[in-house]
Amino acid sequence: MANHNDNAANKPYEQNLIGLRGIVFFGIGLFLLIVVTFALMYAMQNVLEENAVAMDEERKQPLALQGEERLPPEPRLQAAPGFKVEGPNGPVNLELTIPQAEYRELEKQWNEILKNGQKVRDKDGKDVVLIAPIEEGKAKFLEQIAQKPVSRQGELTEKAVEDASTYYSYASAGRLKVDKRK
Repeated sequence: MANHNDNAANKPYEQNLIGLRGIVFFGIGLFLLIVVTFALMYAMQNVLEENAVAMDEERKQPLALQGEERLPPEPRLQAAPGFKVEGPNGPVNLELTIPQAEYRELEKQWNEILKNGQKVRDKDGKDVVLIAPIEEGKAKFLEQIAQKPVSRQGELTEKAVEDASTYYSYASAGRLKVDKRK
């Protein structure tokens, strides 16, 4: 027993029994295993792709609906393919855009109508104004106010005031206008 303790006490470090040769063989084996696995996976992917193409050609349906025919009738959800807004220059495609794109496009159209008005061509080819520009509408309104407006007088005016100031009560079961507004 004394020899064993003397042996351990004479060495300044603990001996390392791990062999470098085993680590190197393990690393080379692991690398080869990874390369073989990748090669097999690549080959399997190519085989599956070829099978998928062959199945698609086999199952081809000549009478199936294509493109626009497959879309549901209007109105559609924003995320649906073919989502669009009708504009003055034709439809504006909003497919694959942000959800606010519809509002922004409509806001542009509305601002354009407010600024320039809206005109359409009639059967004779003349432009007919449907909506006048805001500035033009303000000018016409102020022009009418500048002219002295004619007020109604007489029996019709009194009847209009009476109708505006009375209402049907619950007591009359909706038959007579008896209560006055205060």
